[in-house]
Amino acid sequence: MTDTPQDSVKATYDTIAEHFAATREYAWPEVESFCASQQIQSPPDTESIGVDIGCGNGRHAETLFEQTSLDKIIGVDVSRELLHTAQKRATNRGFIDDIALIQADAGSLPLESQSVSIAVYVATLHHLRPRRRRVASLSAVARVLESDGRALISVWSTEHDQFERSNGFDTTIEWTLPDGTSIPRYYHIYDPVEFRSDLESSALSIVETEISSGNCYAVVENN
Repeated sequence: MTDTPQDSVKATYDTIAEHFAATREYAWPEVESFCASQQIQSPPDTESIGVDIGCGNGRHAETLFEQTSLDKIIGVDVSRELLHTAQKRATNRGFIDDIALIQADAGSLPLESQSVSIAVYVATLHHLRPRRRRVASLSAVARVLESDGRALISVWSTEHDQFERSNGFDTTIEWTLPDGTSIPRYYHIYDPVEFRSDLESSALSIVETEISSGNCYAVVENN
């Protein structure tokens, strides 16, 4: 059986999970600000759900838990080993009873349509390839959002100081383990115009976009 691109991402993050998680202690301020600003508008007698797509060690799932009034948090990640680190964090921080962790690819979310009030999709879309999978993943976010639901999406951008190109491009960026082993990670580095174009090619509607700390951010809703 031929390995798929998502298999490669899974293998990479399974390998580096513990070290990667240990370097990701704090939530991004942009995520904290987004979560704090969201109002839950789920229909009466309906469980309100937030989802962290590409949840890693669960730091942003924890932010959803702390800064919103959601009834349930779902963390989705392709890496089983990263999900183990999220489980440990949720147990240690006291929100394990409020989170469900699901191993799944961000390109095809195993969630019911219009079931999610708030979604956070941070630093993950840029690991998907090719472009059609990235756009399909954005449309999957639209599918699971409630009619009044919103999502925050971010990707690495050419606006970052470490990149000298103005147009989007594919690359690999090494992760170095404590023993000196280097593990290549695939990225598609977006330029801001391209990011907006992919959002507009999906089933999402753009509420606002910004550049912050070299990343492209968008607040979006179900179109």
